[in-house]
Amino acid sequence: MSTSSSVTAAAAFVWLGMVLAISFLEAPLKFRAPGITVRLGLGIGRIVFRALNVAEGVLLVVAAVAVAVGDAPGAVLVPLVALAVLLAAQLLVLRPRLNRRSDRVLAGEDLPRSREHIVYVAAEVVKVALLVTLGVGALSAVG
Repeated sequence: MSTSSSVTAAAAFVWLGMVLAISFLEAPLKFRAPGITVRLGLGIGRIVFRALNVAEGVLLVVAAVAVAVGDAPGAVLVPLVALAVLLAAQLLVLRPRLNRRSDRVLAGEDLPRSREHIVYVAAEVVKVALLVTLGVGALSAVG
């Protein structure tokens, strides 16, 4: 296995672990903790997801550089490009909408459940599948 493939796989699986731990474990569980209100949970969530998104951007760049300097097969390039598009959509379209909504909740408004939140969760599920595909594709690349 080439160094490029190893770095790509490592970035994909570290990123995967972060998404699973934060999006599918921390995010829903924090609201079950004693004393955590919706407003407090939203405030914590915004900080945690901002940090996750920064880490995701760094890991995307690491994987992209590794793929660019290596001999990447299509099995690696396709999910990497799809991840870049998905992350951009989350950061440029979904997160601003969710932030505007959480601003309203933090200001005291009582709002119904958000469709954008469901779309964000669906995007996270797709991201998990793409990260697995990227990591496995990188591991199977012969270098």
